[in-house]
Amino acid sequence: MLAACSDGGSSGGSTLPPPPPPPPPPGGTGPTWTEGVFEPASRFKDRCEVVRTGVDIEGNPFPDMPGSMLEEMFWLRSWTHETYLWNDEVIDRNPADFGDRLEYFALLRTFATTLSGRDKDEFHFTIPTDEFLRQRNSTPRAEYGAELAIFSATPPRDVRVLYTEPGSPAAEVVGGQINLPRGTRILEVDGVDLVNANTQAEIDILNNGLFPATAGEQHTFVVRDAGAASTRTVTLISENIAPKPVNLTSVVDTPGGKVGYMLLTTFSPFASEKDIADAIAAMRADGVQDLVLDLRYNSGGLLAVASQLGYMIAGEARTSGRVFERLRFNDDAGDLNPVTGQFNEPVPFFDEGLGFSLPAGQPLQSLDLPRVFILSTEITCSASEAVLNALRGIDLEVVLIGGATCGKPFGFFPQDNCGVTYFTIQFQGVNDKGFGDYADGFSPENSSAAFAVKVPGCEISDDLGSALGDENEPMFAAALAYRETGACPTSAMAFSASSSSVKESGASPMLPGRSVFETNRDMRMPN
Repeated sequence: MLAACSDGGSSGGSTLPPPPPPPPPPGGTGPTWTEGVFEPASRFKDRCEVVRTGVDIEGNPFPDMPGSMLEEMFWLRSWTHETYLWNDEVIDRNPADFGDRLEYFALLRTFATTLSGRDKDEFHFTIPTDEFLRQRNSTPRAEYGAELAIFSATPPRDVRVLYTEPGSPAAEVVGGQINLPRGTRILEVDGVDLVNANTQAEIDILNNGLFPATAGEQHTFVVRDAGAASTRTVTLISENIAPKPVNLTSVVDTPGGKVGYMLLTTFSPFASEKDIADAIAAMRADGVQDLVLDLRYNSGGLLAVASQLGYMIAGEARTSGRVFERLRFNDDAGDLNPVTGQFNEPVPFFDEGLGFSLPAGQPLQSLDLPRVFILSTEITCSASEAVLNALRGIDLEVVLIGGATCGKPFGFFPQDNCGVTYFTIQFQGVNDKGFGDYADGFSPENSSAAFAVKVPGCEISDDLGSALGDENEPMFAAALAYRETGACPTSAMAFSASSSSVKESGASPMLPGRSVFETNRDMRMPN
């Protein structure tokens, strides 16, 4: 969402935990703290200060029992000790010294940093359980079908279109002009200056227009297309839109054979299973000999579907008996998954439908390729990185074109307690060779990202002035050129200097419309 002017403070990750607040006044009874001694988390689970009654939106009765805030914090302490990946790096603080569960939870993590200086744990957060369930049961949401990237949420703001959903209002052609083509910068919303507005009333108008609450809302935008000097006005009516995971495919005929291109924007929702399988089957039928997999805007999703894609790229001979991803838990877990209590079974390269949107057991077709070209940016994250890492783990050649990925080899099993769903890192994903140390991301070998894991390929900036899937789009063009010559294009610097590059603002973009299931390793399987 957009906001008013910043106070100028830093938003960087902290390296030292803040001191605890003064302890609350004594009184009442409850569990007592002994440093280094932990009762089972089950002893405190669902013992709540505020008890929910009735059922949740999925029809499940709330499990809450009368308890206290202190018991909620003792549950957090024991649960962290049992399941947190770096449980030996968490300072054991007395819950009685704190008066708020979220404040206490914020300290139940490591404060170490990676080689680059990033927080080792950047993914420690909570959301209200009712919001988590809403996202898990989401239906098509009201929108225009434009994936917006916010490069600056405070004045001077910078909001641009990354891509559009096929058949959406944003993609509609009116008078020979696409309503919101890739690279378009939004300047005004319903008469309010998006770049500089700073009153709360104006900000509310901006947010209401950019992110409509319901279908059928009409809003007017003043925009400037990539490379254009003049502006134009667009009026859009919101619709309920289910994003299409495989946004675009094409097959390019080259002297060296047919090259398939797939723009895959998410491994979520369940529909992604069939969407990907259909695209791969069509490419196989078309005789594709190489694949350019565009994951530049794919921030994660269902790990099982990511595994299926790995199989569909590599084929049976290369994946049989190999591990797509093994979950590495804390040192106390042994051979068990400490969250489920079950044996820690590795994730294989799934070679059949699992029942997300394909019939369970339906064999998957594959391209049986010895290599794949992957297009990446800092948005490429989590389950997307798992595909890259897994294929490298079976010695399939991966060529990386673009920028460094986000660096998220970690995951968690979300856990509700007393109305809050907690996310704490519980595992690291490693490939068939046992490698998963890419907390600073993967990057092409000629990248300036000093601490990322280097992969053969070319560093190319994401140029919003070129249509995705176009053979002249810089990242796709670089992949095609590398395929022919084995070298990076000599014009790479020109690509990087493009006036439409997403890097020109120097900031990492925010993608405000994405759910927690789209930005993480989603470990769900079909019921």
